[in-house]
Amino acid sequence: MTITVHAQPFDYAFDLSSAALVIIDMQRDFVEPGGFGETLGNDVSLLRAIIPACQSVLAAWRAQGGLVVHTREAHAADLSDCPPAKRLRGNPSLRIGDEGPMGRILVAGEPGNQIIPELAPRPGEIVLDKPGKGAFYATPLQNLLQQAGVTHLVFMGVTTEVCVQTSMREANDRGYDCLLLEDCTESYFPQYKAAAVEMIRAQGAIVGWTATSTQLIAALGAAGGPGA
Repeated sequence: MTITVHAQPFDYAFDLSSAALVIIDMQRDFVEPGGFGETLGNDVSLLRAIIPACQSVLAAWRAQGGLVVHTREAHAADLSDCPPAKRLRGNPSLRIGDEGPMGRILVAGEPGNQIIPELAPRPGEIVLDKPGKGAFYATPLQNLLQQAGVTHLVFMGVTTEVCVQTSMREANDRGYDCLLLEDCTESYFPQYKAAAVEMIRAQGAIVGWTATSTQLIAALGAAGGPGA
């Protein structure tokens, strides 16, 4: 059954059986106080504000039996997959691999690298650790999506202009039709989010479509299905 979301710059249509909800990097290091995001001097409360909308979308998507993908920006304990150019960039109080309040910063398996409890993955959902900004770089995501017959991706998560937009551009280059949920993504810099949203949907959805959580949830409800 085709689900149609009233989106910008025009309606976004997809079949749930060939779609996935992709939740980018909603992990403690970025969203909770004391994590990597805060050590960079950022206000994490801006990112936390999207949690309720993300929860609503995730619940509605799960109710319909849709495929869910969670990503975490994470590195190996020996940092062999973290280039020095990434680790040494900027002037943070803590760097990737350093010991922080929630364990080693952005290291796989550490407490701070886990997805926040409010959006915790369920058994059967895909959870990917990615060493880069994009969800496709050095991960099995492309193969997993192909095996599942996925052609459409709905994105939410953080941050809009970095990991979310990078992942959407990677997906676009691989032929996926992508929808970004505007109130389910955020930046430490609101003006960067605004610019990224405009870039994504410019020129007839050159990278993808944008809509709100309520517009997607309404479309899912109108379509019926397991959760109707």
